[in-house]
Amino acid sequence: MNQIESGLKSAMCKAVSQAFDLEYSEEQVVIEIPKDKSHGDYACNTAMQLTRQLRRNPREIAQKLMECFDLEAAGVASFEIAGPGFINFTMRSDSLTNVVKKVLEQQDAYGTNDSGAGCRVNLEYVSANPTGNLHLGHARGAAWGDSVARLMKASGYDVTREYYVNDAGNQIINLGLSLQARYREYLGMPFELPQDGYHGDDVKEIAIELAKQYQDQYAQQNDENLKFFKKKGIEFELAKIRKDLDYYRVGFDVWSSEQAIRDAGKVEEALHVLAEQGLTYEQDGALWFATTRFGDDKDRVLRKTDGSYTYLVPDIAYHKDKMDRGYDQLVDFFGADHHGYVPRLKASIAALGNDPDKLSVDIIQMVRLVENGQEVKMSKRLGNAVTIRELCDEVGVDAARYFFVQRALDTHLDFDLGLARSQSNDNPVYYAQYAHARMCSILRQADDVMPAESFERLTNEKEIDLMKYINEFTNVVSDAAKLRAPHKVCNYIQKLAQKFHSFYNACKVLDKNDMELSAQRLALVKAAKITLRNALDLIGVEALEKM
Repeated sequence: MNQIESGLKSAMCKAVSQAFDLEYSEEQVVIEIPKDKSHGDYACNTAMQLTRQLRRNPREIAQKLMECFDLEAAGVASFEIAGPGFINFTMRSDSLTNVVKKVLEQQDAYGTNDSGAGCRVNLEYVSANPTGNLHLGHARGAAWGDSVARLMKASGYDVTREYYVNDAGNQIINLGLSLQARYREYLGMPFELPQDGYHGDDVKEIAIELAKQYQDQYAQQNDENLKFFKKKGIEFELAKIRKDLDYYRVGFDVWSSEQAIRDAGKVEEALHVLAEQGLTYEQDGALWFATTRFGDDKDRVLRKTDGSYTYLVPDIAYHKDKMDRGYDQLVDFFGADHHGYVPRLKASIAALGNDPDKLSVDIIQMVRLVENGQEVKMSKRLGNAVTIRELCDEVGVDAARYFFVQRALDTHLDFDLGLARSQSNDNPVYYAQYAHARMCSILRQADDVMPAESFERLTNEKEIDLMKYINEFTNVVSDAAKLRAPHKVCNYIQKLAQKFHSFYNACKVLDKNDMELSAQRLALVKAAKITLRNALDLIGVEALEKM
């Protein structure tokens, strides 16, 4: 919560207590910036909120509240009671200009807050199978998950960023078989690609490298050699994934292995707990999990008739492992095709004795890449998917990351290549970076101006508007972290850039005939620059100093 809002809320709570002998928390007080500037700097609807409880006219309540409201402590210059009972506040000049001083003092820390202090959160995102390149769907989840992690850390949450490596199961067997087939092909031996294998050039490249290194040592088709190809395939693909994610400015604290969970006996441990609770049963030669007891639409198979586990089983063990690590909240980011998977996952958490509400699953909707008005098709197995690296090479990391987080995660996204490449104000990342570069240019030109010690002359309407919006940044960070909604930061960035340009066009920043005012306006430019840079960093976008 910012200082102005905190002061207004505190004063209002005290006024409610004094005027009506009621307990009223700051969380109940709503403070907003009016759209119409003639309505003051801030507005409050507490009088209307109290109408039903007090059974009195809201304007009468508002009048009584303001008789007890400490204007001085809240930094209020004047107020008016408007409409059905809104209380509009006009702040003292020093209340608004204090934000400039605060930003200049806090620098990189401006916007950080403790709204999530004490909460341990595990964020699991990307988690692509190590069977090929990361494509656009992964790119959206990676940018979003990483931005959420940055926002939560800035808001005091204890965050663990986790990647779950699906290094067991049929997809890994198919990877191994595909590698061995290409290996034999390179050596001039008969080969056959599995029907559900991986046909991309990356698999060919790995196989050729292995053949050059090991010759025909692993050409024989047997289980031991298949283990070798699975192991090498995972190593190569994971190394590539790590490299691409690093290029994309996405990092992880923990890499968890499905195979390691299986090898540690955690799958059997989880199944044993379910059995002890009487939640599993045998039917038609398969082992079933009674998830309907927890609200699922039907019971789910755990072990198939051939003795193999369904993919739900290691996921149950994995989420039990995460719960056992003591997190207050687990957040998974799943693709849209996993939407129906959520109820059974929550059911398993409840069945294992944990609170299912500790798990939140955010669904990542589909991405379409549009080129010259035409959709670019993607197929991971056939090897013509558009990868994260290709996209970043084409439009830049900044544009790729910004475009993926500027829309809410639950909406379908058309990624417009032409717009992402364009150097115009229609391109939101260009518009934001241009604003930052312009701020830097102004400050470079005024390198010899002595810093301002006070800011009382920042009274122009555009200056006040910019200061008020800079003052909102901490609230935006806190809300975006709580809601896991980095697109709110993008909205803030665009509006901040707009308000800066509006201020710059209305106010002469460098005026040799009035160096005192110039110094104060330069301080405001610097505060705006710091705020914009911090906002861009929260979504992993570089704040350029020159363009």
